Amino acid sequence: SILVKKKLAFVSSRPSILYQPSCSLPSGSSVVDETGAGDCYRAGFAVALLERCGSSVNGGNGDDEALQRCMEFASAAGALAVTRQGAVPSIPSRREVEELLSAEEAGKSANDAAAAGEEGASSSSSGTLKAVPRGGSGDVVDGNNFPFMFGSRINSMKDRLDLVDPSSLPVSTPRDYLLRQSTIRGLGCVDFNYPQHFGEEHWTPEEAREALDEVDLVAGAVCLRYPSKFARGAMNHPEEDMRREAIEITKQAAEAARILGCNEVVVWSAYDGYDYPFQVNYQEKWDQIVSAFQECCDAYPDIRWSLEFKPTDENTRFFTVPSTGAAMLLVKEIDRQNMGLTLDMGHMLMAGENPGQSIAMVGDKLFGIQLNDGYTRLAAEDGMIFGSIHPSIALEAMYQLRQIDFKGHLYFDTFPQRTDPVKEAEYNIRRVKEFWRAAGGVLYGGGGG
Repeated sequence: SILVKKKLAFVSSRPSILYQPSCSLPSGSSVVDETGAGDCYRAGFAVALLERCGSSVNGGNGDDEALQRCMEFASAAGALAVTRQGAVPSIPSRREVEELLSAEEAGKSANDAAAAGEEGASSSSSGTLKAVPRGGSGDVVDGNNFPFMFGSRINSMKDRLDLVDPSSLPVSTPRDYLLRQSTIRGLGCVDFNYPQHFGEEHWTPEEAREALDEVDLVAGAVCLRYPSKFARGAMNHPEEDMRREAIEITKQAAEAARILGCNEVVVWSAYDGYDYPFQVNYQEKWDQIVSAFQECCDAYPDIRWSLEFKPTDENTRFFTVPSTGAAMLLVKEIDRQNMGLTLDMGHMLMAGENPGQSIAMVGDKLFGIQLNDGYTRLAAEDGMIFGSIHPSIALEAMYQLRQIDFKGHLYFDTFPQRTDPVKEAEYNIRRVKEFWRAAGGVLYGGGGG
């Protein structure tokens, strides 16, 4: 049996009782929320028992030492949990637990050395946590490098500014959002909105590229966000001069992508559609979008262009391209090698689709994937943590990405208005890796590959 207290934990096993003092908090941290700390302790103990101790816990004389190590691991997990708000977002990663244990051991060594009078020992072991490198290439799943870089919605960095160090305020420009996003462990790339994140009031693509270099991140894609002046349509606006302006803005996004060092432009228009029956000529609107994409693809053959469909929105009740099937028909009619799709999990759920099937249908024309979840209420886009509502659907999505040998990066399009956007992104990253490994077990019948 296991009993967990604030300052002490003990395990009763056979005739002996083992005691474990609480682990010190990470340097510079404080208790924020104790919710879930005991659960993290027990989960950490179970993980250590199964994966760290293995055959050591077998009823022999060495059990006490092995169980003590499990309790140390669990204590570090519980200590990390209290430094974050909420239950699920506070669950630490294995890397964080192991780093805290290393820091704790270093601190103990320094104290022991000082007590023994060993000169200079305390100054050589500060006990602070190591810096954790960002980016996809260094992440390991089952001994293999994780194959994707992670990006996350940069505008979510506007949320929960009450959690930001006052010295970092205000957080009001794309540069500020980027600096906050650069603190996300495991993040490798940034998707920018065009023209929303650029222009005289913000910065140039060249300046954004320099800022990315400074924080050791890269650009993942440039995503179109047409200004509200295109409320009647962007690339299929009823007026020719407005359509032309929208197409030129789209091309400018490709120029920005080149400067930023990426080759992806994702086109989502909040306005290309209609609200009422008999309001538009459907074939005309379709042909206008086909022609516009053909022009963009031909003008920038080095850019991978993709359409992100959405079935409905508060700005447009019916989109011209409302489903994966319609989007694939559009790609076929555009008939360009550098034209594909970006699929959003929430948009597929809104359309009544099974995302796994949609991914399989698109195949090698899937240029981008945006991960989130939702309650699938009519016309609602919830932007929840990936796999939080539909875990089986999330698992199959990862399985199908493996099946089609997806080559892009993974992007979180979520809306953490009430949660810490940095911790939410980190949790999303850990969660996707777990689903990816589990999907590998389904595919290969083993540990995840």
